[in-house]
Amino acid sequence: MLLKVALGLYGFGLALATPAAALDASLLSGQMEKLELVAPYPPAITSYLREDGSVGDISDYAGDVVVLNFWATWCAPCRAEMPSLQALQDTLGDEGVEVVTIAFGRHNPDAMKRFWQDTGVTSLPLHLDPQAEMAKALGVEGLPHTFILGPNGEVLAELTGEANWAAPETVALLRSLVPN
Repeated sequence: MLLKVALGLYGFGLALATPAAALDASLLSGQMEKLELVAPYPPAITSYLREDGSVGDISDYAGDVVVLNFWATWCAPCRAEMPSLQALQDTLGDEGVEVVTIAFGRHNPDAMKRFWQDTGVTSLPLHLDPQAEMAKALGVEGLPHTFILGPNGEVLAELTGEANWAAPETVALLRSLVPN
């Protein structure tokens, strides 16, 4: 019994030491004011389809902070924010932050590629959640919807709606989550 209590307290201490607990409230300003911090949790469904049709998994990005963005070709706010996601990847991609984009629902691959071309995306992944299983499991109800996952793969925060992901306050917030 004492061992269970000790292990429970150890686990609680580890939870308190996660990046979400260490976030400075002053970093939730400007574009990040809408960011909703959540109690860290692992996503129930983590698989998606890659552009080549193979199955990928969020665990492929283990150790990195992941900005997981759900979008659609028909979504005007998605179109507006996509260049800032590309700029974020360009800025922080070498620092342990990965922007992972997943198209929500069924999409024509050619339309997805045109969307990338039209929005200036050059290096973001072209992943797909064709049955919206991952999106539903995460509670996506509107687009764009973006989740921030810590290096251990747990969801730390989410933001529904368009944001400027390349804004200085956003970059500062994400850098604060990268392990030293």
